[in-house]
Amino acid sequence: MNYSSKPYPFPEMIRGHMHFLSLLFVSLAMIFSLPAAHAIEAGMPNPPSKPTLVKCGLFVLDIVDIDDVNETFEAEVAIVATWDDPRLAFDPVEEGTDKKIFQGEFQFNEIFTGWWPQLVIINQIGRGDTNAIKISVLPNGEVTYLEQRNVRLETPMALYDYPFDIQNLRAFMIPFGNMSEEVVLEVDDRYRETTDSYAKRESTVNVAGWDFLNLNMDVDSTQLQLHETAPTFSRMVTTIVLERQSWQIVWVLLFPLVVLVSMAWSTFWLDPESISDRLNISFVGILTIVAYQFVVIDNMPRNSYLTFTDTLLLVSFLITSLTIPHSLYVKSLTEHDKTPTAHQYDKICRWAFPLAYAGAIFGFYILYKLN
Repeated sequence: MNYSSKPYPFPEMIRGHMHFLSLLFVSLAMIFSLPAAHAIEAGMPNPPSKPTLVKCGLFVLDIVDIDDVNETFEAEVAIVATWDDPRLAFDPVEEGTDKKIFQGEFQFNEIFTGWWPQLVIINQIGRGDTNAIKISVLPNGEVTYLEQRNVRLETPMALYDYPFDIQNLRAFMIPFGNMSEEVVLEVDDRYRETTDSYAKRESTVNVAGWDFLNLNMDVDSTQLQLHETAPTFSRMVTTIVLERQSWQIVWVLLFPLVVLVSMAWSTFWLDPESISDRLNISFVGILTIVAYQFVVIDNMPRNSYLTFTDTLLLVSFLITSLTIPHSLYVKSLTEHDKTPTAHQYDKICRWAFPLAYAGAIFGFYILYKLN
């Protein structure tokens, strides 16, 4: 019996395995021969020193709006910060430049790998808009941060002497995420010296109805309640001093009110027996003053105190209301055949009411200005 036979396939299998192993070694060699990626230097996300001194300045480029009712204001501000980071120092000859600049959100977020303080205005409402951002690095590692943003800030307003008030609108800025032992803010003396001349020079900062007087910057510390802890942060307080242009409110609101009250005094020249005419004039004046109060309330925050305007409205309401019992009294005098006495009371009130009203306005004005 003849059996056909084939060669055993061991040589071919060995050659196949050798070819696979050679491809594997070549692939590994190619992978390990690739240039190593340059990782970010260890510690770069952290401040360069403890504490890191950051010199800051905040300038108001424009005040867009002031909301008395909600006690907020909207402004366009520029933030400047400078600090030293030796880890970013470079050789200008080797780099071919004496200043590295990263500007725009892409370069700042994607290319710049150094540390920077996240300066947050803690009394800001909403996110706001960042219009421009820039970081420049000098060969010695000095870093300058410049940002322009639109913000709406909430700040208490002192409206005691409204509409003759001067407001100190404040912006509280902290390096969020870095406590006081890590980052300390300091007002840059270069910017502190320019604030007085800046306030006089920048007339475009004025918002309708206000005059821009001054810009002050100072530093302190504050605590923020974060869960169960209350860490301390370094804080820069920027105070924008504004004075209200009061004459428009005086002529539009207060002067017509005074004229209205004086018109109610015309009852003193009417016949004491014309009680219906007297009461009609008094009630019209009272109702108009009440309508004035609603106008003022709609344009003022819900304060726990009386402003000068509130007090003026209250005095106007009371002195106008006093004409009603006066008219009833002189009417009763005429009914008891004391008409000459009734006329005498009218003559006295023609001077007493205006003098008392003017004295009350002047006295409360001085009282509110002193407080």
